[in-house]
Amino acid sequence: MPVLNFKGKSTVYSHHLGVPFRSLEIDEKKSLPKRSKNGKKEKPSLDDNLIIHGDNLHALKTLLPRYAGKVKCIYIDPPYNTGNEGWKYNDNMKSPFIEEWLGKVVGSDDLERHDKWLCMMWSRLQLLKELLSDDGILFVSCDDNEQHNLKQVMNEIFDEDRFIGSIGWESKTKTQNTKDSFNKLQPKIEYILCYSNKEKARFNLYSKGKKEYPERDNKGLFRYHLIEEMSAQGTRGRDTMIFPIHGINPKEGKQWQWGLDTIRKFEERGDIIIKNAKPYLKMREKDERSQMKKPFWAFFSKEEGTAESAKKELNKIFGYRNHGFETVKPMNMIKKLIFHSTNSNDVILDSFAGSGTTAHAVLDLNKEDGGNRKFILVECEDYADKITAERVRRVIKGVPKAKEEKLKKGLDGSFTYCTLGKEINEENLIKGKSLPTYKILSSYVYYIAIGQTLEKVNENEDFYIGKSDKNTAFFVIYKPSIKFLRSRESALNIDRKEKIQKVMNQNKCKKAVVFAPVHYFDSANELAKEGITFCQLPFAIYRIAGV
Repeated sequence: MPVLNFKGKSTVYSHHLGVPFRSLEIDEKKSLPKRSKNGKKEKPSLDDNLIIHGDNLHALKTLLPRYAGKVKCIYIDPPYNTGNEGWKYNDNMKSPFIEEWLGKVVGSDDLERHDKWLCMMWSRLQLLKELLSDDGILFVSCDDNEQHNLKQVMNEIFDEDRFIGSIGWESKTKTQNTKDSFNKLQPKIEYILCYSNKEKARFNLYSKGKKEYPERDNKGLFRYHLIEEMSAQGTRGRDTMIFPIHGINPKEGKQWQWGLDTIRKFEERGDIIIKNAKPYLKMREKDERSQMKKPFWAFFSKEEGTAESAKKELNKIFGYRNHGFETVKPMNMIKKLIFHSTNSNDVILDSFAGSGTTAHAVLDLNKEDGGNRKFILVECEDYADKITAERVRRVIKGVPKAKEEKLKKGLDGSFTYCTLGKEINEENLIKGKSLPTYKILSSYVYYIAIGQTLEKVNENEDFYIGKSDKNTAFFVIYKPSIKFLRSRESALNIDRKEKIQKVMNQNKCKKAVVFAPVHYFDSANELAKEGITFCQLPFAIYRIAGV
């Protein structure tokens, strides 16, 4: 398979592996939490929808312990690398954020615009692939500036047989009155590249009604279906498609669209008749899918929304005040992508969140079909709160359709607003004198150990967090408490070992991995003989506590 080489590729090729894990810090004031049945606000939780403000590369790495292989649909709208400046979403590779990242990672001043863009995208696409579920779908918006490069890079990261297709979107309907209009094509179409994590993706399709069976005989309802012909390309095609049906043969150069084995089944049950010298099947509901479906066309016309109509939609949400976005994706278009690629309880991720269209689409689709889909948005720019999160707040609380109209009923939903905390490492733990929560630390060590995510982290007295698919039990003996870490309770001792063995027997596990600050045995080999592997938690955790 051909690969694309660009300046900086060797530097960023495996950069995503060294990106540190960070904690997610909840900002309660900026969150919009769920309400209990009595109307009281619940405490914001990382289990809710998430809006994360911070470097999307670090955010994606931080999401891995909880969401690796769990995200069903990813939609991203990265910078198109047009070179335009002055937009709220700085669509060029000279933005301070990108320049700072490239300076630290690549450390080269001779990168051209396309090299910079590819360096930025490479590491992020690598992490997105890890987050995508086995049956997940990734959609990436782009235009002619980078479409050719993007496809080459994604073929390399995902494999070219995972490419499903390119969707054309009629993004513009108005001409651009520029001085060089005689020397250029008017831009009208943008693209959405579509990749899957397995060879055959399966899409949901919109229904267009049920087939009707207006005829009746002694066996029940049926409809007449003409056995049609198709071209055999002058060679008479395959022998299995050329045969007489009640004495009627396909015309010269033609063959039946149905094979001999299928036709024989209808013949055996007496469900083939001749009308006007043509063979017909008596098609019954059991013979086919009675539900008729609309295909998922690789084209979105202006009826699905344009950049102009999407901007008007955003104007209404923000009460026609200046939000700074000139090009916006239509909510209905994103909703359609999510419908085709997810089921009612799936997770949707957008790591270039912009104005928050993806969250709006998820909430609107949930309202439409009663689903409980979850969104995760990541936005690195300063407007993450005032634009991205604010849009979601407004569509949940309800916004007027126009200045003069009354408040429109909002959508059901909530979210937790987060920022990226410090790296989970020894140095920062010591400097910050802070301890991670049990849930964060357990998810982190479990993912580091076996590369899998924990479905759920329960804080219980036996410190059992779950078992791997190889029937190994995992324990994390830890509490974010200085008092606990200074006590004998935090150690793996004889009493704790007996409790661990009891849990192992209950869960039919012959092996166990125990994370703890310290153990009170002569050697780790003594534990290993009983199927227990001791893993010392980061030294900083008990150094802070003075253990």
